[in-house]
Amino acid sequence: MTDQTPYLLILYYSRNGQTAELANQIGRGVARVTGIDARLRSVPPVSPATESTLPAVPDAGAPYASKADLANCAGLALGSPTRFGNMAAPLKHFLDTTGDLWLSGALAGKPAGAFTSTGSLHGGQESTLLTMMVPLLHHGMVLSGLPYTENALGETSTGGTPYGPSHWAGTGEQLPVSDHEKQLCQALGERLARLALKLAA
Repeated sequence: MTDQTPYLLILYYSRNGQTAELANQIGRGVARVTGIDARLRSVPPVSPATESTLPAVPDAGAPYASKADLANCAGLALGSPTRFGNMAAPLKHFLDTTGDLWLSGALAGKPAGAFTSTGSLHGGQESTLLTMMVPLLHHGMVLSGLPYTENALGETSTGGTPYGPSHWAGTGEQLPVSDHEKQLCQALGERLARLALKLAA
């Protein structure tokens, strides 16, 4: 990746690694498209503590996102586990700091999509994806879901929605990401990458 190569930002929060695995699969989809790279970034957890105690660089996983990562992306895939039908607080906290990007229109006209993971099968996957799209609409982004021409969408018995990829993680031992879930993540990555290049042109 060079400084001049456009990139799709895959921005996510993951507590138990399931959403991070979806992010990696989306990155695989981006890799199918020539002329654009995937850039994986995470956000740190938040807590009621009034002092920051976390290191600036995470011990493992993707680096923490900066606003520059977001401002300069060609497109965005936004991911979070479900918290009562909404995105998790750490990701919302990061988005809440992007008022200056909204004011400048830095994200307007760029493609975006969302992905999520839930413990229970009907644990708010679709409402989480839809509510994650609301701030992206405010930023003027062009939203993309998954069309039913993706066969895995009609065949899955785990996660997967037309609003974006999802994963059913289970409430006990964590279930692995299924083949259909992987296919849908990769499809979204490829779709967003192709849209990013077309919209940039």
